[in-house]
Amino acid sequence: MSRPPLPLHALRAFEAAARHQNFTRAALELHVSQAALSHQIRGLEDRLGVRLFHRLPRGVLLTDEAAALYPVLHDALDRIAAAVARATAHGVRDVLSLGVVGTFAIGWLLPRLHAFEAEHPGIELRVQTHNNRIDLASEGLDAAIRFGDGDWQGLACTPVVDTLFAPACAPALARRLASPRDLARATLLRSYRGDEWPRWLQAADAPGIEARGPVFDSSLALAGAAAAGAGVALLPLRMFERELADGRLLQPFPVGIRLGRYWFARLRSRREREPVRRLRLWLQAQDALDPA
Repeated sequence: MSRPPLPLHALRAFEAAARHQNFTRAALELHVSQAALSHQIRGLEDRLGVRLFHRLPRGVLLTDEAAALYPVLHDALDRIAAAVARATAHGVRDVLSLGVVGTFAIGWLLPRLHAFEAEHPGIELRVQTHNNRIDLASEGLDAAIRFGDGDWQGLACTPVVDTLFAPACAPALARRLASPRDLARATLLRSYRGDEWPRWLQAADAPGIEARGPVFDSSLALAGAAAAGAGVALLPLRMFERELADGRLLQPFPVGIRLGRYWFARLRSRREREPVRRLRLWLQAQDALDPA
């Protein structure tokens, strides 16, 4: 005698809870109460005969059985949703949620967004900015643009934009900087990555100068402070081409170094949907047209 099928509402409850690793956020997404969602998951655990979550003071943790089930179920539900969308489309667009580090969003993506829209009218891109710290699963994102070395656990990463880092500051301050060693008398604005100034100073043959300026959580904030005359910022030059071109920022020294890249990242545990693949290939093609 065959076993009755598992209830779809319980499977959806499990998938949302596993993706968010939080029952409250999953319940909000599914428009049910947390108690109802917990009841559905308990019923699914009883039907399967396995425990799916370890309940923690904050959120939940997947068991080994749940970790094996989640990617298969997520992929299946994703395929069902895509098939239904195609069958009922009548002009409906594929939604792609993208988390983008703010510096990349303002300095590189937004000026080119019209080109993506023109080439891919069937994709509705929803952009959420972040400061390079992001959890794709818990925030329900299809992909993200991050800066770094591309070695992030659980993520499949593709390099999309490379850039040199170099000092930049307001014109009045730039005129007082004849050589890199003059930075010893300037305020060096810092990011939370503490090795950046030492690496640039070493490359510029000016080691030993200590950066003591305020710390900012994004290059956008660093650039704003530098343009206002607060000090010298070490910036990814390709993200601030407009500010450098119109003279709001000047690059006092020609030395530039590579401190990382911008990467297109998605969860390894999820199948790459067609809109995600198209965006990844478009980003790579754009960078090939305008290399560093």
